Amino acid sequence: MDKQRISYVPLERMDEAMRAEMERCAREGTPRPESSAVRAHVPACFWFFARSWAAIFRRGVCDHEIKELCRVYISRSVNCEYCGNQRSVQAKSAGLTEGKYDELLNFESSAAYDEREKAALAYAEAIAWRLPTDDAFWERMYQHFTEPELVELGCFIGLTFGQQSWLRMLNIGHHQVMAGTAASLAPGFETPQAMTTSMASDQYWAKR
Repeated sequence: MDKQRISYVPLERMDEAMRAEMERCAREGTPRPESSAVRAHVPACFWFFARSWAAIFRRGVCDHEIKELCRVYISRSVNCEYCGNQRSVQAKSAGLTEGKYDELLNFESSAAYDEREKAALAYAEAIAWRLPTDDAFWERMYQHFTEPELVELGCFIGLTFGQQSWLRMLNIGHHQVMAGTAASLAPGFETPQAMTTSMASDQYWAKR
């Protein structure tokens, strides 16, 4: 891996509340502990992300599985391997299968997604790639989502797009902070050894 650009804040330098959130990251993931340990250099940044993520990703008015698909679509759009190799345990528990991640960048032509999922991914695509959005685009959005859902989904996509665009630059990796847990890691990334093998494969998503 390339040189890491911003260090991790050690747990012993965090207060009790921050350590509790770090333990939640290690136990539940999404986010994993490494990105949180970077944001911990500025507690306001640490809590801004943790609270926003809890409020509009893990909870909220729009279904979590839709937001998870958009999150990983953004990962693949900006090539953030750290984020792209995480999976939401909550979304998996709700029935989101690994196969749903396979065709994200070709979602419009894929039979893997229903029309609501495709509309959400088109929303993420338009935000990420700054595409024009005409009346037909917005008619499509309103066919599948309420205004509160569109607001939450737009804010969430903006949040994850900004964070992932930044995190991809830092060269952080899994199993580096509070190691020993595989919480929310994608299949093939559960251990450092498995991760190395998966990332070396010609089928690894970031190489395709």
